[in-house]
Amino acid sequence: MRRTSVSRCLIAVPALLLVHLALAADAKHVLVVHTSNRLSGYGIAVESGLRQVLDANPAQPVEIFSEFLDEPRFGGDRYEVTVTTYLHDKYADHPIDAVVAGGDAALEFILRHRDQLFPRVPVLHLGVTPLALQSMPPLPPDVVGVPIVWDFAGTVALALKWHPRATHLVIVTGASIQDDWKPVISPQIAPILGHVQVEYLIGLPPSELQKRLRELGSDSVVLTMGFHRDREGRFYVPGDAIALVVAASSAPVYSAANLALGSGVVGGRMLNYEGTGRQYGEILERLFSGQPDWRRMPESNPSSLEVDWRQIKRWGIDPELIPPDAIVSFRPPTLWQAYRGAVVGAVTIILLLSGLVVSLLLERRRRRTAEIALQKQHTELAHASRLAVAGELTAAIAHEINQPLGAAQTNADTAELILQAGGDRREDLLRLVGRIRNDTLRASQVIKRLRTLLARHEARRQPLDLNAALTDVEVFLRPELKRRGMTLALRPAPAPARILGDETQIQQVLINLIMNAMDASADAPLERRTIDVRVESFVGTHSVSVRDRGSGLADGDLSKLFDSFFSTKRTGMGLGLSIARTIVEAHGGTIRAENAPGGGAIFHLQLPTYDAAESESVRTGDAVPGRGIAG
Repeated sequence: MRRTSVSRCLIAVPALLLVHLALAADAKHVLVVHTSNRLSGYGIAVESGLRQVLDANPAQPVEIFSEFLDEPRFGGDRYEVTVTTYLHDKYADHPIDAVVAGGDAALEFILRHRDQLFPRVPVLHLGVTPLALQSMPPLPPDVVGVPIVWDFAGTVALALKWHPRATHLVIVTGASIQDDWKPVISPQIAPILGHVQVEYLIGLPPSELQKRLRELGSDSVVLTMGFHRDREGRFYVPGDAIALVVAASSAPVYSAANLALGSGVVGGRMLNYEGTGRQYGEILERLFSGQPDWRRMPESNPSSLEVDWRQIKRWGIDPELIPPDAIVSFRPPTLWQAYRGAVVGAVTIILLLSGLVVSLLLERRRRRTAEIALQKQHTELAHASRLAVAGELTAAIAHEINQPLGAAQTNADTAELILQAGGDRREDLLRLVGRIRNDTLRASQVIKRLRTLLARHEARRQPLDLNAALTDVEVFLRPELKRRGMTLALRPAPAPARILGDETQIQQVLINLIMNAMDASADAPLERRTIDVRVESFVGTHSVSVRDRGSGLADGDLSKLFDSFFSTKRTGMGLGLSIARTIVEAHGGTIRAENAPGGGAIFHLQLPTYDAAESESVRTGDAVPGRGIAG
């Protein structure tokens, strides 16, 4: 199996090589001959456009070769013979399928030596001026191209519009044949000059050129395409020459070649060399695919209005004057342009967070509504629990009321008999009236305590003393204790045990705990029917413990004792201790139960100490301090 795989690989490698050689043999060869040298930048831009189109079609591989005549630095018959021989020998083994002549001199060179170098090979001319074409004999049918036309009129019109005070147009050119721009520029701009005077600075050496440019006033604008040579024979790269002009000029500089953009020129109606290269790439595609209309040429080379935003700001040009179709370069991006992804992400996060906040607020509102409803239910339940306690105390309360009322009735009857008997017994009558008043006051206090306990009210927090609250509870429960034959042993704290709470609710908890202790001791012997209630103070808390001496709590009941609807009584509803725990926890305290040593159970209630320093933050204006149910 392994030997078979190796054999297949050995067969596949030569096959791939043959395919590669076949594709290489089918590749088209294009020779681009440039007039200037490779540093000018124009040739690089043109070839970039060519490759963008030709490299995008893998089915038809194209190899591009570049040659530079380097005029005007080199020239003459001897140089031309040398270049011709060089090209002939260099491409003898690489047949050329198409030639692109870039510039006037390159086309003239190809036409003179075409039969010797590339006979019957199609020639495309690029960047050749109309004046040069007019000076040549008629071109062969397979020599085609688009004459290059720079929009000098549009560029100068733009400059004069943006600088309305300008009366002096300075045009900087060089001294070589390639730098002879005057015959091209003058006819275009003559109709739009008006009162503007034109001055040509042709081939000036650097020092003189810089001096003249520095002396220009605010009424001047400059136009240049760069230059190749000055009159003293120095050679330049056009881009470097433009930078030299911009650095020295005290007036704004314009150009019609987009390669000048970024060197300091303001802008202009610029020819796009890379776009021109793409145009010629499409022509070559039609040629190599055998389309009969490959000679169909576009009407013109692509151009557009391009400006440098930095120069717009430097020369104080109104941005509103920039046409909408202008290409503005070097403009600082807006926040959206520079950080679009980050802005979208931030806005998305903000929206998500806003949605989350809204949902949380809605949830908080729902939760608050539920808490209010629950609190209302707790209040209603606590009120119902107090009513239930009052029901259990009915007999004792009735006795407590009937006793003073009976005494008052007896005293009233006695007073009536005295009055019927006649005689002057005012002292006896006054004494009886005093007794009647005291008895009715006793009955009134009992009713007042009961009404306070049973009244429905909202929870109100205010400072209160646990010692005083227990005393009031003892007074309220005294009749029931007496009825059941039980004793309540109170052991208050030595000092006031002050807490912050609702007095009625705290008393309800204490009554509930004591009543449970009374129920737990109901079957105990008389000597064990004592309920101990102790108040103790600790750091930060006050504690109340209620102990009975009944049968105690089953171990399994301790964990469920404070659950709703759990009761150890046969007739209990199981809500008393649950309500007590709710009230205690709402006051920031705790409640627990345990079996006491020696029998019985102990309930421990702990509540936080009231801090007088925090009293100003507590709203007690609507609460009237009092003694609760004891009045």
